Amino acid sequence: MIKEVALENFTNVPKAIHAGANRIELCDNLAVGGTTVSKGVMAETQKYANEHHIPVMAMIRPRGGDFVYTDTELKIMETDVFQAQELGMDGVVFGALNADGSLDTDALEMLIAAAGGMQITFHMAFDAIPKAKQAESIDWLADAGIDRILTHGGALDTPLASHYADLKQTIANAHQRLIILPGGGITSDNLTEVTNELGVFEAHGSKIVGKLEN
Repeated sequence: MIKEVALENFTNVPKAIHAGANRIELCDNLAVGGTTVSKGVMAETQKYANEHHIPVMAMIRPRGGDFVYTDTELKIMETDVFQAQELGMDGVVFGALNADGSLDTDALEMLIAAAGGMQITFHMAFDAIPKAKQAESIDWLADAGIDRILTHGGALDTPLASHYADLKQTIANAHQRLIILPGGGITSDNLTEVTNELGVFEAHGSKIVGKLEN
């Protein structure tokens, strides 16, 4: 079971790894869903995690809010992806949408190219895609080489268990072409229930290995 822990900056990285995290999503500003950390944080986290054989996925998001980005914001994101690449990060996490909730395929193609072989997770921007467009979005992301999709299955302020049916449909639509990574409200207490119910072998959460005290 891969337990991916969403962590804000470097502070709790050693504790999370000691507690059993076997992949890290590295963010700043978790209160707004995560934004890109500084170069220094990326470098130190990657160095420490690499010494413990733990892969790190760097969030690439210039701000909180929606996932519709301006050309300037996309240039910032591309630069940050290149930075992650140069620092030896194992992967990056991003998403980009059009105003109607469809995939911004032009932006995504640019970011995927910048990633240059790193693992790529399409983040919870997926949950902002209209349900009617999610299956075709999975098709595009799979064909583009995305490794996994992080999803809550619905609105983040609702319990993950209330979206089991939607998550199972998303998993079915993926046809094992990419990994569906459930997240949002998964803790050490309900991890076994969630993964057994969905039949998955990866899960994501900030408390997935327990509460980490600062």
